[in-house]
Amino acid sequence: MAAKGILVGLFLIACWAVVTRSTLHASCKLTWTFTVPCDTVHDLIIKQMEKWNSSSLCPTGTEKCGYTIDSATNTATEIKGTHTTPVHHYVDDLSMGFENDTKICTVKGYSTSEVIYAIFDKGTNYCNLHNLVSGSGLTNTTRYGFKEVTHDSVCTQYSSADCSKY
Repeated sequence: MAAKGILVGLFLIACWAVVTRSTLHASCKLTWTFTVPCDTVHDLIIKQMEKWNSSSLCPTGTEKCGYTIDSATNTATEIKGTHTTPVHHYVDDLSMGFENDTKICTVKGYSTSEVIYAIFDKGTNYCNLHNLVSGSGLTNTTRYGFKEVTHDSVCTQYSSADCSKY
């Protein structure tokens, strides 16, 4: 009987995801563009991840800490890492792919929860990525030509994300 209830629950969640065009797992895909070389963007994101590495330095009430770099290419084409939340120690995997055009640097970012049962995340996976560009100053549109594209169907709870907290 309990198994039947679980199956009905999963079916309802799947229906909700289809109707709302949302993901079934807490994650976020986004694209950033900048009007500076990818080397600059890559280096600033790496420095921000290094600055926010330690959870002991986390500002109270935020998650702007706990970043770890797993790998980063010297040619500014990729960064892989993790973000660990300071209170519950949930781990999210991060990846950023860089494509350099003559005048535009395009970054495809992805963050996903390692917790298999995570469906909702209050926009945490979005904030994992957005906080890095914001903290590094890359969101300055005048200096870096920053633009960001994402939406709720590929970024869990994007429209209700509170990146001052998460």
